[in-house]
Amino acid sequence: MHAAPPQVPAVALSGIARRFGSVQALDGVDLVVEPGEFFGLLGPNGAGKTTLISILAGLTRADRGTARVLGHDVVTDYRQARRRLGVVPQELVFDPFFTVRETLVFQAGYFGIRDAGDWIDEILAHLDLTSKANANMRSLSGGMKRRVLVGQALVHKPPVIVLDEPTAGVDVELRQSLWAFVRKLNRDGHTIVLTTHYLEEAEALCGRIAMLKAGRVVALDTTQNLLSRFSGITARLCAARLPPGWDGLAFRREAGAFHLALPGYAELERLLADLRTERIAIEGLALAETDLEQVFLRIMKGEGAAAPAAQT
Repeated sequence: MHAAPPQVPAVALSGIARRFGSVQALDGVDLVVEPGEFFGLLGPNGAGKTTLISILAGLTRADRGTARVLGHDVVTDYRQARRRLGVVPQELVFDPFFTVRETLVFQAGYFGIRDAGDWIDEILAHLDLTSKANANMRSLSGGMKRRVLVGQALVHKPPVIVLDEPTAGVDVELRQSLWAFVRKLNRDGHTIVLTTHYLEEAEALCGRIAMLKAGRVVALDTTQNLLSRFSGITARLCAARLPPGWDGLAFRREAGAFHLALPGYAELERLLADLRTERIAIEGLALAETDLEQVFLRIMKGEGAAAPAAQT
């Protein structure tokens, strides 16, 4: 009985580096995304996320390193790599002279696909665009245009879909329907790579997450492992100042409030005791379990940003 051949990664990035003038946008990124994963790519503005996606889509050349989509090099085998990839960009790029349906028909034509009417109808229905099918693109709201961008990325049925901030500027109702559709695509076998600033979305959707900072991967693990690494409680304390010795646990500060990461309730009791000793008035206190936003902020501060975990 022969062993099954090894599975080709959906996305494989090795040693990717890219510089723009004096800015090192990417500095040796290694990532592997397996087929069928729902993978999150997170990082602050300027971390290199969009540059990485542009390299994967063949829109930007890496200075060094290789990028492959289902085994196809994005430079030497661009046509096959691009056919297997659908990208929803951050920017609202559209042709103002065509209707929604025409835009999707033309997009299918770029990939040599004819008679895609049934699939286009399905896309329009899932994205709540059926009523706008014959509307001109320039007449649509920003949220509607973003839905069309999603449709364009899906029209050639790519096995790998990259969503770059797909819900930016989108209303809550559309976000819910969009994620229901994307979850269905993932269940049907599509690999999803997501970048988002809505970290609750990443926490709910992504099985694994990579965090980028200054062009490097500083964390790479399952979502659950990342949350477990910083298990405990977070406290939002409204007070004029913190007692001596507590500054190190504050991972975020805002006007009149401190966000502290506490290992457990024993530390909370000690904090309250120190506040009483220092006669610091508590103006407000809210507690919550550690979530991905706190994990993200703490890793960006340099806490627990060990070498990325082994990719499994």
